[in-house]
Amino acid sequence: MDDVEKITVSDVVEYMYCPRFVYFERVLGIPQHEEKREKVRIGREIHNLKEDINKNYIRKSINSKLKYTNVYLSSNKYRIVGVIDEILVKKDSSYSPLDYKFAEYKSKMFNTHKYQSILYGLLIKDNYNVEVNKGYIVYVRSCNLVKEISFTEKDFKKSIDFVNLIFEIIENEEFPENIKVNKRKCIDCCYRNVCCM
Repeated sequence: MDDVEKITVSDVVEYMYCPRFVYFERVLGIPQHEEKREKVRIGREIHNLKEDINKNYIRKSINSKLKYTNVYLSSNKYRIVGVIDEILVKKDSSYSPLDYKFAEYKSKMFNTHKYQSILYGLLIKDNYNVEVNKGYIVYVRSCNLVKEISFTEKDFKKSIDFVNLIFEIIENEEFPENIKVNKRKCIDCCYRNVCCM
């Protein structure tokens, strides 16, 4: 059953940012060339900077007794794959994803951050057959502020709905019309020259 077509958790994040990302990349096969985008390049550098963060302090502050780092997980059930920065085993034996963001926390969490964590939670549940009811995001540019996310069944269902919507675009080769996107997002978009926004 390894031949099940899957998308990445990053595909879902991009879909949430703008559904046309999926169409351009997965249907038309136009690469993003993310390495040319400043925000993406900086975001990738965070994985090198993580080593400078006092991870033991962070883990102790959220009652973790064990951790796994940079874990690649795949799920045929949910048709997703992803690499999780850290999987924490809590003292109550539940598991939680922890993700580092090279970003500032500004009064509320972006939905993209939230649903990325929820999808990582689904991957952990499916692969380890354990309880996953919380996720954590470390905002590096806010002095390593840790924000907790409580997962609900409604959250898990909505994240699966995003995956299904992405597969609809791919399978139907359907260009997303009438999308509501903040036009400021288009300025930094790698597809702005081929998109008719």
